[in-house]
Amino acid sequence: MSWTILLCVSLFCGLISAQDDGNTTDLENHLETQGCFPDMCDLLREFGAVREKLRVVETRMEDSETQLKDTETRLTESENQILELKKEKKTVVFSAAIGGGDTAIGPFNTDITLVYRKVITNIGGAYSPYTGVFIAPVAGVYYFTIFFHAGWDHEAKLMLYKNNDVVVVTYDHASTSDTADNGGNAVFLQLVQGDQVYVRLGVNTHVWGSDYPTTFSGFLVTEM
Repeated sequence: MSWTILLCVSLFCGLISAQDDGNTTDLENHLETQGCFPDMCDLLREFGAVREKLRVVETRMEDSETQLKDTETRLTESENQILELKKEKKTVVFSAAIGGGDTAIGPFNTDITLVYRKVITNIGGAYSPYTGVFIAPVAGVYYFTIFFHAGWDHEAKLMLYKNNDVVVVTYDHASTSDTADNGGNAVFLQLVQGDQVYVRLGVNTHVWGSDYPTTFSGFLVTEM
């Protein structure tokens, strides 16, 4: 009896080794030809089957963990891209009126840069109500408008500049019969960071100083 028990224990250890080596079938066939307790042999077979199922489950779990890590990585990359896009998106919008207390501004004996002191909107802070100059914070396409109200006894002339170059002009001739006029112009400009846009009043011309009709506005259409 003792010899048989030792034999079964030896076979049990061999089964464990055979499971690792992939030789489970050969060992089971060997068990059938050797003396061993029937219950012990059945137990060994069940143990081998359970161990194989555990191995399959572990493999599937490892595959699932790998897929989960890949998914988490892709989600993190997408979130980072969204954050970068939000950071990069720039909003630039401004609108300012000339002010001046309901009186004529000009005429002067030279061209002057108009300073639109009454700020209506200045998102992004690119327009200065102290210099009258808009400085592009980013490269892109911008849209600008200028409007004026003027009296009848002097010509009105406004010139919108990009850096040192005139881009568009709006004006009205002097008249003895037309007591007041309004005018304006608009333009799309492609700017690089640091470009300056401003409005100059022509020599010997004037506009009406007020918080309402004479304005300078612009906004960023798209970055480039």
